[in-house]
Amino acid sequence: MGHWCNQTIKTDFVLLGLFQHIQAPKILFTFIFLVFLMALVGNTMMIMLIWLDARLHTPMYFLLSQLSFMDLLYSYIFVPKITIDFLSEKNIISFIGCGIQMFLFTTLMGAECLLLAVMAYDRFVAICHPLHYSILMRPTVYVLMVIGTWLGTLLDALIHVIYVLNLPCCASRKIHHFFCEIPALLPLVCADTSHYENGLFLTGVMFLLIPISAIVVSYGKILSTVLGLRSNLGMKKALATCSSHMIVVSLFYGAAIVKYILPKAYHTVEQDEVISVFYTLLTPMLNPFIYSLRNKEVAGALRKILGR
Repeated sequence: MGHWCNQTIKTDFVLLGLFQHIQAPKILFTFIFLVFLMALVGNTMMIMLIWLDARLHTPMYFLLSQLSFMDLLYSYIFVPKITIDFLSEKNIISFIGCGIQMFLFTTLMGAECLLLAVMAYDRFVAICHPLHYSILMRPTVYVLMVIGTWLGTLLDALIHVIYVLNLPCCASRKIHHFFCEIPALLPLVCADTSHYENGLFLTGVMFLLIPISAIVVSYGKILSTVLGLRSNLGMKKALATCSSHMIVVSLFYGAAIVKYILPKAYHTVEQDEVISVFYTLLTPMLNPFIYSLRNKEVAGALRKILGR
């Protein structure tokens, strides 16, 4: 018979992830730490460039700065804990620490899903309705969009985390993952979680499939408008502006859909860990480089700062 998890706050969880079945853990740790440093430098630089260069004080770059901020938080949530676990060889996390990590991750995951949809809407308005852009994406509108994104995901994360941490736990405290994620904690529960998993799937549809559907529709309209442009220069500029965002969307949503939408039979626990590494560590590192390398305005701002 299980006991309530929140009645055993002094009992730690054991994280069985990443380094457990790797023959060269030092190489993997070095790789993860280098990815962390690149994410830290890249996203910090992106936020500073947008803040310092007046040419980047536009809705698109404000949203991009929010994405970089989220990616910074991703890195700080996971890598310090991974570093402590690797150096101490203990791989433990407290009940409260697990709850905090789960809450922060769930919040960031949902917020990034919605933010990418808002960024697609911004590009849709800029390209398909340029004359109305200053009205449809005025500061009040895009700031409220971002606030709504954060508030919606904070509420969603709070509900899920409180519910999961109040489920009855079995004797085992071993989590087959490198951090506290809701699907990884459910196998520890001594109760039928099928109804909750259905609810979790519906949340995945709300935060993954609905936003990505909106993104697809937005870019379908953008493509239709771009193909109708008579100016090759205008077409190239529009495609260049959107291509970076589409790469980021593909990387993030692709991994998240495999993890949260596909049935469990189609992916193993080990594959889930690899997928989690992709969207929690690699994507935050890649995002600033994708935008800076493919964006002349960001590259110009960087040259301006370095030239001072």
